[in-house]
Amino acid sequence: MDSHEPYSTKQSIIFSHKVAQLSKALWKSVEKDWQAWIKPYDLNINEHHILWITYHLEGASISDIAKFGVMHVSTAFNFSKKLEERGFLTFSKRENDKRNTYVYLTDHGEELLLQTLDNYNPSNHSVYSGALPIKELYGKFPEFSELMSIIRHVYGNDFMTIFEKSLEKFEHDFDEEDGRLTPISNKELETS
Repeated sequence: MDSHEPYSTKQSIIFSHKVAQLSKALWKSVEKDWQAWIKPYDLNINEHHILWITYHLEGASISDIAKFGVMHVSTAFNFSKKLEERGFLTFSKRENDKRNTYVYLTDHGEELLLQTLDNYNPSNHSVYSGALPIKELYGKFPEFSELMSIIRHVYGNDFMTIFEKSLEKFEHDFDEEDGRLTPISNKELETS
């Protein structure tokens, strides 16, 4: 065994296979649920994800969308253009950065995103349902600290910073009443 290798090849293969198999199974379930959730809005997963990312970043470059959306830059650009053609996004340059094109939600795009969030039904999502026994047992959902550490080492601190900020923004921007999300208006945000 090479002195630079902390584990055997066999252990490495077993670990890699576990991650691959579990990730693929988890993604297949998430993908099926996500597609069913957004189907009434004539969106695909990439388009919905771009709306979501653009909302959280409040003006994202195509490379930001690609990085945080874990998609190729051409995928981020092409689906963003389709959303622009439908009136959900706008493209513009910033005064201090003429090289990059930034993407913003239009009012129509924000309305669409909020409609999708309003019609989210947790009972239709198998991963959520699958995590409920853990929540019942421990009083909280899994926190994924080990997985987040792996992702941080694969995608970097910037990825995790955006991820954490998007969760904080979502927590800050929405209230829940009777199981339904309600956006906190800008006036309410300014007074809080």
